[in-house]
Amino acid sequence: MAHIVLFPFLAQGHLNPFVSLADLLLRRRPALTVTLVSTPRNIAALRASLPPDSPLRLHSLPFSPSSHGLPPQAESLAAIPVRQFITFFQASESLRPAFDDFIAGARGSSPLCIVSDYFFGWTVDVARKHGAFHSVFLTTSAFGAAAYFSLCTHLPHALTSDDEFPLPDLPDVVVVHRSQLSKYVLAADGTDPFSRFFRPQISFCHATDAVLVNTVEEIEAAAGLRMLRCTLSNAAPVFPVGPLISASASEHPSSPAASSSEIVEWLDSHPPRSVIYVSFGSQNTIQAAQMTELAMGLEASGRPFVWVVRPPVGFDVTAEFDAEWLPEGFEETTRKEKRGLVIRGWAPQVAILRHESTGAFLSHCGWNSMLEGLIHGVPIIGWPLAGEQFFNATMAAQLGVCVEVARGNMESSRVERGRVAEVVGAVMSGKEMRRRAAEIRAVMEAAWREGIGPPGSSAKRLQEFFQVAGVR
Repeated sequence: MAHIVLFPFLAQGHLNPFVSLADLLLRRRPALTVTLVSTPRNIAALRASLPPDSPLRLHSLPFSPSSHGLPPQAESLAAIPVRQFITFFQASESLRPAFDDFIAGARGSSPLCIVSDYFFGWTVDVARKHGAFHSVFLTTSAFGAAAYFSLCTHLPHALTSDDEFPLPDLPDVVVVHRSQLSKYVLAADGTDPFSRFFRPQISFCHATDAVLVNTVEEIEAAAGLRMLRCTLSNAAPVFPVGPLISASASEHPSSPAASSSEIVEWLDSHPPRSVIYVSFGSQNTIQAAQMTELAMGLEASGRPFVWVVRPPVGFDVTAEFDAEWLPEGFEETTRKEKRGLVIRGWAPQVAILRHESTGAFLSHCGWNSMLEGLIHGVPIIGWPLAGEQFFNATMAAQLGVCVEVARGNMESSRVERGRVAEVVGAVMSGKEMRRRAAEIRAVMEAAWREGIGPPGSSAKRLQEFFQVAGVR
């Protein structure tokens, strides 16, 4: 039987869907050997989270963050400030020799298949060297990946002074506004560190044997998947195999957690679909001034909320949250009156989103978070902050399940409390958006249907991937 090696990027939003993919592969092909490769701390955390009898194999690659000017314990993006992200990306390339050695030792009589994150696009060369099949697994939407790949490849914003411009690969589909570009993309000119890292990884995606995407065909067939195939020049077959979400997908074992029972008890005390859940993910945050406007907007909306907070931009993301970053008395008053619950560090996101009291999700539009919201029929209030999140928000808005309230977390990024209150009110009371979210939920659930009637689209695409990859 084949041996499949999974190599996710070193970030929680990438590790989680790869673990879900591993679980899927082993359920569909129990005789498979599946090994997930990462750095020591990530492997230790994964091992602690898996059941003792898990068939998933784990392999640790040596990694020395301090050798690259990073904190000694920085083996995940969540452990470092945004200003060091590029350094972290560059440091990740030091894993190549150890990965090459592992693949050399894994070769045997069984077929070998490498499934890597696109951040590790260079694994294509390792696969070719050792005669292995290679696939990229995109942990974002097809629409988001296609738009971001085109943007990073062509840097159209550097060729015009206009605030709006089309993407060269997709001129009739996507018009980008400068406010949808993160700081690193805005500064990119092709010779900068950001470009020198990402452009080669995207080029490697043109050389892979297959592309897996954590999305659903029926949701993205009309635009996203067509765009992705165009952006990648139809060089490899694309297989949408989502949604890949585990029950504990948003858990972060290394983070201090609020009491799940306390949060659920608080939600139980509120009527169905009355609470707005606010979270910017495991590695994102906003400016201190934006926190104030958001807090005042939530209060003005009159809706109860659960808000997961992290230190604002410019502060140590792993430090304790200081109450001074919120308006005076805000946390105490809203908690006392049961109008708000401020959670520091980590919260059980899946449990919150599936609770009947949750009526909307104010999100940074990371794809994992959006899938977790939509699979539970929860409409999205979008506040994209970086990367392809801006385009995930655009796609969700086109689907009728998202309204954008703000963009970005730079000092120039604006958010107004009045706009927050307005959007919260509109989404929480919007019957049409709730209906569309329920439809999307049904489509996602049907994607893995088996046993009664024809198999769902994702079940069929996974079978096709197995055939292409030579997995029997």
